[in-house]
Amino acid sequence: MIRRTSLVLVGALMGAAATGVVYSSIVPAVAANPSTYRELSIFGDVFERVRAQYVTPPQDDKLIENAINGMLSSLDPHSSYMNSTDAEDMRTQTKGEFGGLGIEVTMEDDLVKVTSPIDDTPAAKAGVLAGDFISKIDGVDVRGLKLEEAVDKMRGAVGKPIKLTILRKGAEKPIELTIVRDIIAVRAVKFRAEDDVGYVRVISFTEKTYDDLRNAIEKIQAQVPADKLKGYVLDLRLNPGGLLDQAINVSDAFLERGEVVSTRGRNPDETRRFNATAGDLTDGKPVIVLVNGGSASASEIVAGALQDLKRATVLGTRSFGKGSVQTIIPLGEAGALRLTTALYYTPSGKSIQGTGISPDIKVEQPLPPELLGKVETTSESSLRGHIKGQNENDEGSGSVAYVPPETKDDLQLNYALDLLRGKKTDPAFPANPEKAELKK
Repeated sequence: MIRRTSLVLVGALMGAAATGVVYSSIVPAVAANPSTYRELSIFGDVFERVRAQYVTPPQDDKLIENAINGMLSSLDPHSSYMNSTDAEDMRTQTKGEFGGLGIEVTMEDDLVKVTSPIDDTPAAKAGVLAGDFISKIDGVDVRGLKLEEAVDKMRGAVGKPIKLTILRKGAEKPIELTIVRDIIAVRAVKFRAEDDVGYVRVISFTEKTYDDLRNAIEKIQAQVPADKLKGYVLDLRLNPGGLLDQAINVSDAFLERGEVVSTRGRNPDETRRFNATAGDLTDGKPVIVLVNGGSASASEIVAGALQDLKRATVLGTRSFGKGSVQTIIPLGEAGALRLTTALYYTPSGKSIQGTGISPDIKVEQPLPPELLGKVETTSESSLRGHIKGQNENDEGSGSVAYVPPETKDDLQLNYALDLLRGKKTDPAFPANPEKAELKK
């Protein structure tokens, strides 16, 4: 299954939970002072009192898990404890493939609605169609379930069958389908040739993102002759982020040189710098990056790098403003710790924590009448307990996260296409890498 609820706000809300993730198996020991151990003994006393005297017998593992999460939630919105199930879910998301059926779904009228079956997947082969409503999963009514709960029921071990009850317009009675789960590879990148412009949308930063991006660029170049290709639109709108190394690789795909990003932790010796390598996959063609309030974390790293190095013009509205890096620390069978360990900085040395990426060309995307007054702007700076950014007093982060489903209604995309085709002009376009006075 692929979860999809709505094009409105999904990116921003996911951005609040998604991370610029790195993995670590090393936990450095830091000696605690004696008073810390005395306070820990108080925790032990409270734990035993609850176990012995609470009105109903509590679950020990839940008590401990909630206590850990209470400690971590006091740090920032992105640090958390993941039990073994949560940790496995995150590994699945970053890997970009899982056992499932191969359909994109949303929730409508308390039923799971199929918005699109993915080609060559078990669902498509079984005859599931866009517009079908799933009313039961293995005989269990989906009414009353959240979308996430329904999706979890449809995911499962490869080779294990699942029975779906489908309501289809025009059908006289419900359709019963038994489908065998298989490996579903989630596309991290979608692309197409818009006549003489290459359009590339990066959906998320999983282990497959760079390879999918390279494949997309190669296929666009095969479809459009080099002398006809005006440039590329790199769409990072509604992209919640993901793996740090993939953000670096995606940035590098458009660069010949320069610092992509640096990360700085609590100690000066923890600073790390990541530089581009020679080899621009687009052969120096003009690039316009689209961002909005749903562009967070890893997508902001890419937008910031290409903007600072004058490799691309950033167009749209201010991004989410998540400028922190989370390290995933495995805890064996107990799960994993997701801990904020650093902030990242764009090539110019700027932290976007709490402020986001400001576009070179601001283009607002109006909401349709039915959504007016119903969509709120979410951002890193609006999250309770967020790490306050160094520039946060000057300008807030975030903007409305909405992308129209139809290209004809997409003002931001069409503005970018007009710039690349010379139908519009702007001093910020095209970006000029020769003017970038940054560390090379």
